[in-house]
Amino acid sequence: MSRPVKASIDLSALRQNLQIVRRAAPGARVWAVVKANAYGHGLARMWQALNAADGYALLNLEEAILLREKGWKGPILLLEGFFHADELALLDKYRLTTSVHSNWQIKALQQAKLHAPLDIYLKVNSGMNRLGFMPERVHTVWQQLRSLANVGEMTLMSHFADAENPEGIAEPMRRIEQAVEGLDCPRSLSNSAATLWHPEAHFDWVRPGIVLYGASPSGQWRDIANSGLKPAMTLSSEVIAVQTLKSGERVGYGGLYQTSGEQRIGIVACGYADGYPRVAPSGTPVLVDGVRTTTVGRVSMDMLAVDLTPCPHAGIGAPVELWGQEIKIDDVAAASGTVGYELMCALAPRVPVVTV
Repeated sequence: MSRPVKASIDLSALRQNLQIVRRAAPGARVWAVVKANAYGHGLARMWQALNAADGYALLNLEEAILLREKGWKGPILLLEGFFHADELALLDKYRLTTSVHSNWQIKALQQAKLHAPLDIYLKVNSGMNRLGFMPERVHTVWQQLRSLANVGEMTLMSHFADAENPEGIAEPMRRIEQAVEGLDCPRSLSNSAATLWHPEAHFDWVRPGIVLYGASPSGQWRDIANSGLKPAMTLSSEVIAVQTLKSGERVGYGGLYQTSGEQRIGIVACGYADGYPRVAPSGTPVLVDGVRTTTVGRVSMDMLAVDLTPCPHAGIGAPVELWGQEIKIDDVAAASGTVGYELMCALAPRVPVVTV
């Protein structure tokens, strides 16, 4: 029998989360962001659960081609655009929408031999300082692109660095307004946080990512607890051994955890090679046999230890939820000093995945 660790992807949760996004931004079309193999959920296995979206947004050409080969005929947006000029032939063949954020991309579009114009998302740098043209250059670049025969429909896009903050988009929005003054252009600005909490930024297309998978853009589950969003991924395993320890005994590598009295601990078949964070400290929440308890000691490559004090009847074979419906991925991430995004994306290839 294989190790009991597995990930379950709830397709109905994905569908429900998309409906909640629709209600949050009723006037906008929706790009379902499925980059990074659908945030670790597996694009090939889950894409149809989000096929009520107006389009898919991602990074890799390979993932875009996969969607076309699976039968998706709607829009596909390459969020970082093309990386080499010779990729334009594939964008042309598969009819992909591309972001444009650099001068060399404009030149490549100008020189390309295409069968039909490509739709463009012109990226403006509104203060995050990753990709995009500075606001004062947008007018010139827009007109430059507009004059190219290889360019079809054009949309202005940007990305917010701090949309979780109630005041976090005020300055970026000011910069965007400065950039588009006098331009009549569709806009796509809103990430998950702006989609939920900043209706003034919805415009024509929103680009939800993390909320589609049922985690919080702020990293705090309480911020979405009453939204109806539902976690799509559950990471589960079983207790494979039980140790009954005397007071003063230590657990795990480095002996970081020491018992203060007699204590039963369970050993769970899941470790950092499965994608569970090694940095998760003692006290990280976990569910054993339906009862909330915590981890103890350092996470190993293939195992971790849990406190069985709150669940005295739990023994070998007891079910364990590492994150999912009861133990929110945001809470495990917060305990580990990171965000749910990273844990989703870190799910290891060796973990079997089932859809439910």
